[in-house]
Amino acid sequence: MMRRFTTVLTVLLGLFPLTFGTRFLFDGPAAAAGFGITADAGGFFPVKGIRDIALGLVVLALFALGQRRPTGIILAVMAIVPITDAIVVTTHGGSLATALLIHALTAAVMLADAALLLREPAQSPESAHLRGATASQGQ
Repeated sequence: MMRRFTTVLTVLLGLFPLTFGTRFLFDGPAAAAGFGITADAGGFFPVKGIRDIALGLVVLALFALGQRRPTGIILAVMAIVPITDAIVVTTHGGSLATALLIHALTAAVMLADAALLLREPAQSPESAHLRGATASQGQ
């Protein structure tokens, strides 16, 4: 049950940045407002958009390759991004509520998912094969 929850959470953490990044590429001013700040420099939008898309793809690629523990490590390291985003919002005219509810909460969810992924027992090839065989027999 916990493994399924962690799987869904990890996939969502990979997909969300893709949606945010795409929004920054196609509707930068509105996306900036949702981010918590306004930006006059147009170059900010594609930089933020591509960053989010790349981060999401890294998570999804590692996870799709079955690399659950490395995905946990990457999520833990990448939590610095929303933490920094929260700092940027509060130091550039954005509200503390936005910084905490969007960015700090995102960092907390990423760190929680990373912890869940890193706490999973290592799976040997034999146990994966047996689990797959058992699952197919139950159908």
